[in-house]
Amino acid sequence: MIRRLTGAICALTLSLAGVVHAMPKVGQPAPDFTATTFGGHTVKLADFKGDVILLNFWATWCAPCRRELPMLEAYFRTYSQYGFQVLAVATEDSVPPEKLKPLAAQLRIPFVKRMKGPYHDVGALPTNYIIDRSGKLVYAKAGGFDIDSLNAIVFPLLKEPMPAEPEPAPSAMTTAKASGAP
Repeated sequence: MIRRLTGAICALTLSLAGVVHAMPKVGQPAPDFTATTFGGHTVKLADFKGDVILLNFWATWCAPCRRELPMLEAYFRTYSQYGFQVLAVATEDSVPPEKLKPLAAQLRIPFVKRMKGPYHDVGALPTNYIIDRSGKLVYAKAGGFDIDSLNAIVFPLLKEPMPAEPEPAPSAMTTAKASGAP
């Protein structure tokens, strides 16, 4: 009986291990995510294709987060027209979402009430992830930005050209016509 129970627990553990997402790695393609904003919109990484994305994990009790959030709001207002996006993700140990609604209503940065994917705070807040225009994770660290450190990372990324759309593959009909086939 104990052997069967131990075997069942091991099997369950192994099956759950496949569900756990690996930590995103700098220099690698950014893993997908699904975020639901306070406005009720569901967004995925693909929705921001060609943009520079900053995922900011913060909490109301975190003093560096409270200093960083207004700066990120101003940065977003200034540079969103150039393809800069911010998603502000309040951690679960922050205040309940209904208490954050008034703050979310005052800011243009999308506040996230639910996030699915391998992104989370890495042990300290704030935690920031930055994804470049090509979809590669270029920054993942705990600690707040000041304006100089944010400029040093984001400005070069915003200057990068938008990735070119791949040429569509020719259809079988187009290939047949080009070769002179009826």
